[in-house]
Amino acid sequence: MRKNKLKQMFKKGEPIINGWLQIPSAFSAEVMAHQGWDSCTIDMQHGVVDYQNALGMLQSLSTTDVTPLARVNWNEPGQIMKILDAGCYGIICPMVSNRKEAENFVKACLYPPKGYRSFGPVRGLLYGGSDYAKNSDNEILKLAMIETKEALEKLEEILDTPNLDGIYIGPADLSLAVGEEPGFDRPESTIAYKEILRILEAAKKRNLLAGIHNGTAEYAQKMISKGFNLVTVGSDQRFMSSDAKATVEKIKGKKSKDVSKRY
Repeated sequence: MRKNKLKQMFKKGEPIINGWLQIPSAFSAEVMAHQGWDSCTIDMQHGVVDYQNALGMLQSLSTTDVTPLARVNWNEPGQIMKILDAGCYGIICPMVSNRKEAENFVKACLYPPKGYRSFGPVRGLLYGGSDYAKNSDNEILKLAMIETKEALEKLEEILDTPNLDGIYIGPADLSLAVGEEPGFDRPESTIAYKEILRILEAAKKRNLLAGIHNGTAEYAQKMISKGFNLVTVGSDQRFMSSDAKATVEKIKGKKSKDVSKRY
């Protein structure tokens, strides 16, 4: 079976640079895939992407060696299994708040006896290889998002979930959970920043992969220096809108406002 490059990079201690896809377009996904990312995540939660869009995007990502991931819109087994069957090599699951939810998520990614994933990898076989059934449990990356008040209170039990590969922090929802304004790139004076470091420390203690979404490349570099294994910067639609805005305002002689640190 095709190896999961991200798991190999994690074992070697190499930082993973992850792209984020919110535009429902196979072509824009292909363009992003050719920019040097280690992986690209199809955002089915807050992106305007449905399953049919995602399938074409996965096919486009396959034109490169970029590892295809997806953030599903909820901890729902049917959607998790279906996007894995389409050839996705990792799932970022939002709003995982306790051990039971974490177990349900992980088991949806694994075949019996470890989990309850139904067998039917219609495209997974094409992308992963003929021995998909035998090896997919070891190659699929399973990341639980830590971003709710309950998850912060029950962090230890979530991280101790068997077969969980790691966590992914959504700073906007995490900020809301601690009573602060939502946004990326949290200042060090905020409660959210302190919680981010606490989550990171707990993940490191268990040798779990730790990922986080960032608004700028500079902040992503800072998070790598803190010990994060995977960093996401912006998204395809954010790159398009910010660069287009900057170009237009430069021609018009106006100064572009930086909104990347907000959302």
